[in-house]
Amino acid sequence: MKFGNLPVDEAAGAILAHSLKVGTHTFRKGRTLSDDDVASLADAQIDSVVAVRLEENDLHENDAAQRLAKAIAGENLSLSATATGRCNLVANADGLASLDANTIDTLNLTNEVIAISTVAPYRQVNKGDVVATVKIITFGVAKSIIEECEKIALNAGAPVSLAPFTPKKIGLLQTKLPILRDSLIKKAEDVTNSRIEALGSELLYTAECHHDADNIYMALLTFMSSECEIVLVLGASAIADRGDVLPAAIERCGGRVEHFGLPVDPGNLMLLGSIGPMKILGLPGSARSPRLHGFDWVLQRLVADIDVKAEDLMRIGVGGLLKDIPSRPLPRTTAVQSERPAQMDRNIVAIILGAGQSRRMGSVNKLLAEIDGKPMISHVVSAAKESKVDRILVVSGHEQERLQSALSNYDVDFVHNPDYAEGLSTSLSCAMGALDDDIDAAVICLGDMPGISAEYINALINAFNPDTGRQICVPTFNGKWGNPVLWDQRFFSTMQNVSGDVGARHLIGEHQDVLYEVPIEDNAVLTDLDTPAALAAHLAERKSNN
Repeated sequence: MKFGNLPVDEAAGAILAHSLKVGTHTFRKGRTLSDDDVASLADAQIDSVVAVRLEENDLHENDAAQRLAKAIAGENLSLSATATGRCNLVANADGLASLDANTIDTLNLTNEVIAISTVAPYRQVNKGDVVATVKIITFGVAKSIIEECEKIALNAGAPVSLAPFTPKKIGLLQTKLPILRDSLIKKAEDVTNSRIEALGSELLYTAECHHDADNIYMALLTFMSSECEIVLVLGASAIADRGDVLPAAIERCGGRVEHFGLPVDPGNLMLLGSIGPMKILGLPGSARSPRLHGFDWVLQRLVADIDVKAEDLMRIGVGGLLKDIPSRPLPRTTAVQSERPAQMDRNIVAIILGAGQSRRMGSVNKLLAEIDGKPMISHVVSAAKESKVDRILVVSGHEQERLQSALSNYDVDFVHNPDYAEGLSTSLSCAMGALDDDIDAAVICLGDMPGISAEYINALINAFNPDTGRQICVPTFNGKWGNPVLWDQRFFSTMQNVSGDVGARHLIGEHQDVLYEVPIEDNAVLTDLDTPAALAAHLAERKSNN
């Protein structure tokens, strides 16, 4: 692989190393230059480019990433499309990530251009989540390096796989003492049922008994006859010792205590036992809370049919400090996803921001100013309605009732932003919070851009292809970014947490690897009417055109 400056007339077939502005267009890094590209560069009076030329024994970054991803992928995983030297391993089912850390380390140590990243071992993932990602750092790599990695993975076994959850019959036994309120019994059952349903299993049987060894023994016999595979025992008082009432009852049933204690907080006073094939988890009172608990990790492994031994429990202390942590990280969202809906089946929403106070317009609410006999914002709504979007969501705020009245003849949904005075970000946050989970992308429209047409919105939708890295689609006019902007669902949670009055514009600059520019031959994508002068000029132009 050769890297360096190339004369433009010798650059056909080379891979561009740095993005370039060529006239009104942008040639992104990683682009393989065609003869037409070379001609455009020459026309733009660009004499040389920094580029990469692959040699006979090199692999392109995408080919290398796909081969390596295929080599490390085990059961219940599929490969995403490959783009920018990255290929993801995606879960085919809900379950736990099963990883061979030693083999992954060995692969990463083969060469600096190899980068394999994974979620944490035994991390719970949902179908469609990324479990691991393979990235080739450079634009190409020697074929021998990939062949060496493939050999390592073949000899050691695929180091990344998924242990899927399988439905289990689970029981819940709660013990009672006079100090325990009845309301806590009901709350614990509801919380436990939610936990179990989230793992695709069933709370088959519930029971309550007094907190003593005799009563627990009799209750466990009943659970054995009910065909429960896992029994959760939530005590009125936490297990204090192997000689306590629950361990004694398990042994009296002919079972055994496999381990007591857990290096996870909350969850320290957990017990793992068994009676024949039936597993017993003795839980402390902290398990009544819905927050992440140490026993969740153990239950997840049992539901995923992962054998759990005492040593396994004693090794999960690193990362086990959960107490007083308000939130835990979610599985990494995709940079490139497989199993996306087909282009024609994607669910896309238009979000029209209409909550602002129009401060620069003076006393006039610009969104209600008439253009061709209709309120300004209705032109944007009409464009969205005529486009390929599946739903229109209007964010209201300032003069909410007047805005809704002006759009009463349109089939749109409204979400009200009570904090509209604090800036554009609050409207984005409201909109993101109102979206259903099945939305694939959102076109963010400004209510004061009446020149936007359905054609321009459709151009963004047609360009959108997250499988090939087109996850942010921006219209451009003479090389300048405009509005509206289409955003992949990957960014929804981030957009919900932006602040200030600048919206999500900064995210475009931070994620140019998945940015796709859509040239529009109309400055309407740059024109927002937020001052009296801008509105007057727009009205005058429309009058002269008519």
